[in-house]
Order: sequence, then C-alpha cells, then structure tokens
Amino acid sequence: MDVHPPLESSPDASDTPRKSIGIIGGGIVGLAHAWSAAKRGHQVTVFERGPVASGASVRNFGMIWPIGQPAGVAHDTALRSRHAWLELARDAGLWVDPCGSIHLAHRQDEWTVLEEFESHAARLGYPCLLLTAEEVLLRSPGANPQDLIGGLYSPTELCVNPRHASRVIADWLSQQFAVTFHFNTTITHVDAEGVRAANGHNWTFDRIVVCGGSDFETLFPNEFAGVGLKRCKLQMLKTGVQPNQWRLKTHLASGLTLRHYANFAVCESLQALRDRVASESPELDRFGIHVMASQNELGEVVLGDSHEYDADIQPFDKSEIDTLMLRELRKLIQLPDWTPLEHWHGIYAKHPTDPCFTARPLPNVLICTATGGSGMTMSFGLAENIWENEA
Repeated sequence: MDVHPPLESSPDASDTPRKSIGIIGGGIVGLAHAWSAAKRGHQVTVFERGPVASGASVRNFGMIWPIGQPAGVAHDTALRSRHAWLELARDAGLWVDPCGSIHLAHRQDEWTVLEEFESHAARLGYPCLLLTAEEVLLRSPGANPQDLIGGLYSPTELCVNPRHASRVIADWLSQQFAVTFHFNTTITHVDAEGVRAANGHNWTFDRIVVCGGSDFETLFPNEFAGVGLKRCKLQMLKTGVQPNQWRLKTHLASGLTLRHYANFAVCESLQALRDRVASESPELDRFGIHVMASQNELGEVVLGDSHEYDADIQPFDKSEIDTLMLRELRKLIQLPDWTPLEHWHGIYAKHPTDPCFTARPLPNVLICTATGGSGMTMSFGLAENIWENEA
C-alpha cells in the first residue's frame, strides 16, 4: 500500500521557448496553471479581482480526495495532484497532512457497498483496506462507535488549510518563479493579444488562460452557452479549536457520501443504499446532503456539506440545511466540542460529464474551469496535463 513514491522534479525548462503567460483568476485552478507554466520557464502574470482569492478555492474542506475520483484518467490525475501538494509541502513550507481517509459504515447497506468496492479496488488502482469497528476506532477517536460496523481506509488523501494554502502558494510562486500578481484587478476584456482591466490598463501576452470558476459569462458568454455547465452551492460550517490538542487523525466520511462520489458507481449494491436513503430521508436528497469532516493544523474541524443547483441557489443560507447536516454528522462522528465558529457557503461550476471544462475561444486563449467541486484535488494534475502539450 505504498502511496509515497519519490516526488517528481520540476520539468526542465531549458528547451522551452520562454513565453509571456497571463492567467485570469487567482484561485486554485489559476495558481495551478501559474505553477505549471512558470516551472517550464515562462513569464507568468496572474490577475485576481479581489485582494485575495475568496471563491470556492477557500470555501471547502481542504480535502485532497483521490478516493472520490473514478478509476482511470481522473483518478490518475488526482494522484498527480497529490504529488504536487507534497512537493509544495516540501518546497514552499505549506502545511499538508497525509492523513488518509475512512468511509464509515453505520448501516449494513453501507458496509455492503464498502465490501464490494474493496473487492474491485486493487484492479482499479485504489490502495484500500477494510477495517473492523475496533480498527476504525484505533485510527480515529472521532468515529462514533454507536452502531459502527466498520470502515474503508484509503491512504491517498491529504489535508490542507485552503484559506492559508492560496496565500502561501501565491507568495511562493512570486518568490521562487518571479510570478507577478495583480490583486484587486478585474479583467473585463480578453482578445488574442492581451487583456484589459476595469481600470483601463492593458497587458499583452503570448498565451492567456481564463480560470474564472463559477463566473461563466463575463468574458466569453457564447463559449459557455449550451455546454451544460451548472452552478452548485454548498453549505459548510467549522468548529473552533478542539480542546487539549484533540485530533481527528484522518478524514471521515459517512455512508451518505457513497451516493455522491463517482468511484462508487462500480458497485451494484449502491442502488439499494440510494433507495433506502430516498425512502427514509428524502430531505437529504432534496438538499444533496452527504456529510464529512476534516481538521486543519489549528485544530478546527470543518463539517459539511450540501448541494443545491442553479435555480435553487439563493444568496441566503438555510438553517434547515445546517440542522440536517449536524443531525447526520452526530451519527458519524463524536467531537469534544461541537460549538460552531463559522458558517458559510461556496459556489462552484460543474460540467455534466467531464471533470474539467476547457475551450479555446480565440488563438492563444484557453478557458479552464468547472472542476465539479474537486478543484483542490484535481487542479494541479489537470494543469500539468494541459501544459505538457502547450508549445
């Protein structure tokens, strides 16, 4: 179950013609493209309309989640991103915890799905291990022992603090690769030669990458029309620092997550679980609730989440959703202190079939967005795949 191969060194930039690269968006997708381009020797400039990245890139669990990606290209890309995060931990001094994950089973149909998935795991490339209830509790004091049957452990998941990560990565790219950042700069026009900001300033570039997240229409509305992209709103909350340095030790996910992540679609037994949840708790399906927990380096526990789409999205968060999430979370985990410190929501872009939406609306202009809520997991691998083919 070795998931710690030697970290790949940066590609040799000596044979790469140096180009000027403009990247619109300072979230995790934009930062990933900035790194991939800069380490190939290009001169990179990043534009972010706020003083810091404040979208989906900072409103998440901080989970690097290869276990949730379907087998094949997507899972391989997630593992490539995992290696990049470990490289950032080594070279940029970023806090990255190789904590792994456990999907907990508190119902028999959940355990049946985990058993079936584990039977396919080796063939599909997932290094998983079934755990008894006792073995789960040895790995995580946060698992609720009541009615616990067991769990599925995966060693590939990492934890980062997304609010800190974006700042650390931007600072490191600036210092290590001389990447230029223009914060508080809104780009209002893009053409094949350059960009123009709302303040009237212009820049010219050899290549431009648009990483606008859930902002589909501002720069290239025609490119997004009819491709099936939709917005997803999630609600989350966070506790304060847990007392006495208490640690969750690993990411924990409930049996409800089995109906959310595409990797479990290989399990024929999954439909019975879906049917049971729909019959017993239709409110969970109505709000797309599946509960998980992670813990940052400060000791705060991040809890969530829910999924509402397009017309159902409102600017107002629902206390009903928080109540339902906490109800299900208390079945899943036990915390010394449940006191919520913060509540928030995030909005991300999702493509109906692909993990990433890309388009080339103009010569030398690339759009890259819609990582389906998996930006932290997928962005570095996706950017590497793209820049390996960029001349």
